[in-house]
Order: sequence, then structure tokens, then C-alpha cells
Amino acid sequence: MDEADTGPVPEELTDRLTEVFDLVGPLYRRTHRTVEQDMSADGLSAGIRAVLNLLRDHGPMTVPQMGRAQTLSRQFVQRMVNDAAAKGLVESVPNPAHQRSSLIRLTEPGRTAITAVLDRERAVLRQAADDLTGPDIDACLRVLSRLLHVMGDADVD
Repeated sequence: MDEADTGPVPEELTDRLTEVFDLVGPLYRRTHRTVEQDMSADGLSAGIRAVLNLLRDHGPMTVPQMGRAQTLSRQFVQRMVNDAAAKGLVESVPNPAHQRSSLIRLTEPGRTAITAVLDRERAVLRQAADDLTGPDIDACLRVLSRLLHVMGDADVD
């Protein structure tokens, strides 16, 4: 078998993974800026968006749980929760499992806000999906998931 039959050698794969990182950084920063600009009319930040989306997907959570799920510091998540609560988007409720750590849950205005944000994001993403296939997306998710796994959990606190 020649190289064409076996695929790139590991060194070449390593270089290709570097290309992925070279794209992920700018993509993250541009997306963050776009989300912030889109939500600025609503008075939302990307941090609040992340909290609202996490609660929409997983239901009520504690601040430490949200921090671990997002690999963010508990202090940063607490600031985002406080900002969201000040806007009436989330509320603190008693946690039956742990008296000292309240659960944070979405309010109806919070659910409405995150739904509107996600609808706007999906409209933009439809443009990106125009010439992509399911296998393209599957391959991308596989690569990014593998990289995330290899990088391990960051100690954020």
C-alpha cells in the first residue's frame, strides 16, 4: 500500500489539526462578537446567553454545576447569573439537595429571550449549512470532540 491508500502519516495529521486550531480561534472570537452585537439591543451578553442556553438545555442548575459544564470559573458564572437575574431572565430557587447552593432556573422572559436569540443564530447558520452535508458535520464534530477530550478539563477555579 502506498501513502495515498493509507492516508496522511501522523505528522501530517498533526499539522492538519493545527489548521483546525488556527480556524477555531478566529471563529470563536468572530462568533462571540456577532452574538454580542446581535444581543446588545436586548441588553444581553454572550455570557448571559451561555447561562440561558445551558438552563434551557438542562433545566435548573447550581452556579458550580454551570461553571463545570462550561469550563468557566464559578465567579464568572455567578456574575452572569447576577446580570441575568437583574434583567428578570433567571431566578434563584431552593435546592432540595443542598441548602447552601440554590438552583438557578429560567423565567418565562428568560425562555423567550434565549429562544429569540437561538432563532436568529439558526437563521445565520442556515447560510453556512448551504453546501455542507451531514457527513461533513459529523466529521467536524468528531474532530472537535476528540480535541476537547484530549485537552482535558481545565482547572478554572
